[in-house]
Amino acid sequence: MRILIVEDDEALARGLVASLRLGGFAVDHEAGAAGVLPLLRGEAYALVVLDLGLPDGSGLAVLREIRREGHTVPVMILTARASIDDRVAGLDLGADDYLTKPFDPAELEARVRALVLRGRGQPDPVVACGDLALDRAGRVATLAGRALPLRKRELAILESLITRAGRAVSKERLVSEVFGLDEEISPNAIEVYVARLRRQLGPAGPRIVTMRGLGYLMEPNTPEEGR
Repeated sequence: MRILIVEDDEALARGLVASLRLGGFAVDHEAGAAGVLPLLRGEAYALVVLDLGLPDGSGLAVLREIRREGHTVPVMILTARASIDDRVAGLDLGADDYLTKPFDPAELEARVRALVLRGRGQPDPVVACGDLALDRAGRVATLAGRALPLRKRELAILESLITRAGRAVSKERLVSEVFGLDEEISPNAIEVYVARLRRQLGPAGPRIVTMRGLGYLMEPNTPEEGR
């Protein structure tokens, strides 16, 4: 899932980007107010983490414009402003959560996961396809109860496929949900990760079918069907 961090403190932003990428998210960073709406118009974000004190404008004004344009993306305000008035103003303008600095990284990541799931209309963190289950909060995939040793990119692709099981997911969509805009991507990166997933799932797990011109589709499988 893709997240946008709007934060002018470069050190904090780097930490947030690194932490959330380790958690399996694709993360983009914007340091000011001016670039937020153009990014939202061009990318399908699962969450915006928004600082209020931006160098070129107010985060509250950005939030107001996000909602005025009709974007329903969940927004978490992340700020040093801890007053009740600031909290009320942010929530009244359409923020979905409000976290003050300093914060515990584990709490931030837990709130991010909850907002992303709620924003997609999937509050249950566990999703399944046949004997394959993915705990999106714990970032653990199991096949017939056995934990699979998947890397973060493989987990991210698995999440995109399993939450759309039975439907084709384009390569472009997978790239968007797995990689940030500033990350270098090799031409065959998605093919490599899909191949690794297929090996981990083996003949007993769901099949990842290549749909020529459409992308990839996950469908349940039985051991005797093979791959």
